[in-house]
Amino acid sequence: MIRLNDIAVKFGDFTALHDINVHVKEGEFFTFLGPSGCGKTTTLRTITGFIEPVSGTVVVKGKDITHVPIEERNIGIVFQSYALFPTMTVYDNIAFGLKLKKLKKAEIAQKVNDIARKVDLSGEQLKKAVSQLSGGQQQRVAIARALVTEPAIICMDEPLSNLDAKLRVQLRNELKQMQKDFGITTIYVTHDQEEALTLSDHIAVFNKGVIEQIGTPNEVYNHSATEFVCNFIGDINLLQGGAVAALNAGGGQVDPAAQNYIRLERIHVNVDPKPGNVVLDGVVDSREYYGLYIKYYIKAAGQTIKVIEKNDGVNIYEAGQAVKVVMDPRDVMAYPAG
Repeated sequence: MIRLNDIAVKFGDFTALHDINVHVKEGEFFTFLGPSGCGKTTTLRTITGFIEPVSGTVVVKGKDITHVPIEERNIGIVFQSYALFPTMTVYDNIAFGLKLKKLKKAEIAQKVNDIARKVDLSGEQLKKAVSQLSGGQQQRVAIARALVTEPAIICMDEPLSNLDAKLRVQLRNELKQMQKDFGITTIYVTHDQEEALTLSDHIAVFNKGVIEQIGTPNEVYNHSATEFVCNFIGDINLLQGGAVAALNAGGGQVDPAAQNYIRLERIHVNVDPKPGNVVLDGVVDSREYYGLYIKYYIKAAGQTIKVIEKNDGVNIYEAGQAVKVVMDPRDVMAYPAG
């Protein structure tokens, strides 16, 4: 549905985007993920028309819209700051785009009330000024305003970043459900890895104006294409020489010249090893208790190895306790050194 072909964007002498190529399918939830300044918002603004690339094309449903004005692109936008009119009522904020389209008053009322119900805004809230609403309610207004004009695509730029952690998780779940219900093609920008993994059908991981990897959440997490992606997505262990040597002594085939990583949940403590597993002697250095799981820092093979174990309420290890660290060399992700 959406294709970005060899997009390059420059600001003066600075190249913000280098040859960006993306294909977003119809009805897909597609996330641009990366640290601040990596180019994800610039790419979003290129799709919506706020930025014009120096080269490349933006194609939607087979039509080149690279130079089409913003208002003619039929793309809904939810900004990080919401960009609502604080002195206007919730109703008037949602109705704003419909009024620009010069729809009849009765039709506007029907559309506003319909979309308000779908995003869980009450009739009483529609009468209030936006400034009287909570952050979560304002976010719903911003989403409703973007959806009410029935755009083909909705673009969201860090829409949950201004909310507290609990509300962010709640709205994240609601957002995904809404996107499923509407079936609308969604492009979502975030720096939050958990948010990206939870919401997305596909993720493009950005770094310094280039895309390091495009894949499903499982692909970018468990089969990271580059060392940057491997480090950026979730927590991970970089295995040092002693651990690599121990893995190879146990039958592994890990390249000691490479940068070798293993995810925390791929390592286990005091379990019976399976065929091909390697067991290291270790001592618990410290632990972090999260309730659902426990994160251990274990001294083994001359380094500290981080392990996440499910909290069963029984097998909880104390600092100074000797343990067996079990891992499978096949779970190691290796990248060229330097």
